[in-house]
Amino acid sequence: MTRRVAAIDCGTNSIRLLVADVDVDAASVVDLDRRMEIVRLGQGVDRTGRIAPESMARAFAACERYAAVLRGLGAEAVRFVATSASRDAENRDDFVAGVVERIGVAPEVVSGAEEARLSFLGATLGLTGAQPPYLVVDIGGGSTEFVLGDDEVLAARSVDVGCVRMTERHVRSDPPSPQEVAGIVADVDAAIDIAAAEVPLDLARTLVGLAGSVTTAAALALDLPEYDAERIHGARISADRVREVSERLLGLDHQARSALAVMHPGRVDVINAGVLVLRRILERTGLPEVLVSEHDILDGIAVELATRNMES
Repeated sequence: MTRRVAAIDCGTNSIRLLVADVDVDAASVVDLDRRMEIVRLGQGVDRTGRIAPESMARAFAACERYAAVLRGLGAEAVRFVATSASRDAENRDDFVAGVVERIGVAPEVVSGAEEARLSFLGATLGLTGAQPPYLVVDIGGGSTEFVLGDDEVLAARSVDVGCVRMTERHVRSDPPSPQEVAGIVADVDAAIDIAAAEVPLDLARTLVGLAGSVTTAAALALDLPEYDAERIHGARISADRVREVSERLLGLDHQARSALAVMHPGRVDVINAGVLVLRRILERTGLPEVLVSEHDILDGIAVELATRNMES
C-alpha cells in the first residue's frame, strides 16, 4: 500500500520539506520533492529566549513556498515537526499560529526524545552493510541527538549543542581563535558526558551521522567538485579524515569557506562548530569512521505518517 505524504522539519538553522510516496509494507520512500531553505529560526534564541521577528518572517516566507508545492503534488497528509528553537522560544505560540495560517496544519513542537526517535527511524531505513547497534547522531543548529539502537531505539538523549548555538555562544573571530575553539570543545565534551549518562555509547558498533554539518564535512572529505547527495549518502569517512577537514576549515576565513564548491551559503558561518561536534563524538567514542546518511528525520516523519494515515 502506497501513500503520498509530506513531512516538514523546522529546526534552528533550516526548514526542510519532503513530499514522498511511501510504500508502507516495504517501509520505502520515493522522493517526489525534497528541498531545504536556511531560515535561521534560532538566531539569538540561546541569548534572548525568543524567536526574532526577522527569523519568523524568513520561516513564514518558506512556509508559503512549501504550501505551493504541497498544493501542486497533492499530499494526502502533512506533518510539520518543529524542534530545538521552537522548544526553547517564549513566543513559540506566534510561530505556531503563523504556520497554521500558511500550511494548514499546526507544527508539533516535539521533545528531544521524539526528535531522536524519528531521526533514528529515518536514518536506518534501508541501512545495509553496517553492524548494529547503531549510534545515530543528528547534529542540528541548536541541539544534537544521540540515539542508540538496532531494530528499535534502545536509548536516546538530546543535548543543547548545535552549530548555530555554539557559534553564537563562542565565536567572535574569523577564523575562530584557539580560545574560541576550546570553548566550543568544552561545551561539546560536557554535552557528550550528559548523553553518555543515558546512552551507552561504548555499545555502538557503527556511527551514523545526519544533517548538514555531517554531509558537508563528507563532501569536503570526498573532495567533491560540487554537492552530490548520491555520492555522499552511504559514504564512510574515517575519523582521521574528519579531523583533517576540521583543521582545514578552522584555518579558513569566511571568504575562503564561502569559496568551497560544496558549501551552502547558509552554513558558511556555522560549519566549524558543526564539524567540531562530529569530530569530538568520533574522538570520544573511539569509533573509526562515520557512515553518512542523507536520510533523516524527514524520512522518519514520512514513514510514520503514511502508516498512521493507512491505519486511520
